[in-house]
Amino acid sequence: MTQRLTVVKVGGKIVEDEERLQAFLDDFAGIAGPKVLVHGGGRSATDMAGRLGLQTTLVEGRRVTDADMLRVVTMVYGGLVNKHVVAALQQRKVNALGLTGADMDIIRAQRRPVTGGVDYGYVGDVTRVDAQALEALIGHDCVPVVAPLTHDGRGQLLNTNADTMAAEVAKALAGAYDVALVYCFEKPGVLADESDERSVLAHLDHATFQSLKEKGTIQGGMIPKLQNAFDALSSGVGKVIVTSADHLLSGRGTVITR
Repeated sequence: MTQRLTVVKVGGKIVEDEERLQAFLDDFAGIAGPKVLVHGGGRSATDMAGRLGLQTTLVEGRRVTDADMLRVVTMVYGGLVNKHVVAALQQRKVNALGLTGADMDIIRAQRRPVTGGVDYGYVGDVTRVDAQALEALIGHDCVPVVAPLTHDGRGQLLNTNADTMAAEVAKALAGAYDVALVYCFEKPGVLADESDERSVLAHLDHATFQSLKEKGTIQGGMIPKLQNAFDALSSGVGKVIVTSADHLLSGRGTVITR
């Protein structure tokens, strides 16, 4: 029987709320078996950029990353946020190892081309995940904690969407494990009514997703998150759940189905 591995992506709003982060990490530490954590941290990057006098530009929720902003996200994602999470997990006796995609060459990407007149700058689209390297770490009882940064193999770091990185890591590890992918954020799941947190959809298939997207019920950053979820399922990931960080161990939330 194939061993279960859990890939968890936690959003920046949780990472940046210290009380909720600590509660989430308590639950993450309680997940049985091998696991991987991918984290965001966009608000912290925006705050740091503001302190340095840099303006943040977002297009459909995606950060435009020029050379100065790349320095900021590298410091914040790969340094401040990542090491804070790693230290907190070590406190919980979880042998966490903080990584970016450049470390051990685990995740490569290519710079996103200019599309629709938008130049995202140093933003990367994932091209390869080194599953064997991750499996080696996991086999030594390490828990990879991955920051949303990749590289192109030619010395260039790239800012990369954390939801996408979590899905790509889950897909890469699906050949060796029974992978569950859990997207944790501030909402209790995918909502049928954005203004009513009691309207959680217990299950969401692709046809329903398309319908709700066309109606505008599902919009913004939730669209790429769910596109990544369906892509993961079609690429061998066994289970995908979108849920609140507070419900990581409860099984509640929205189960994404084919």
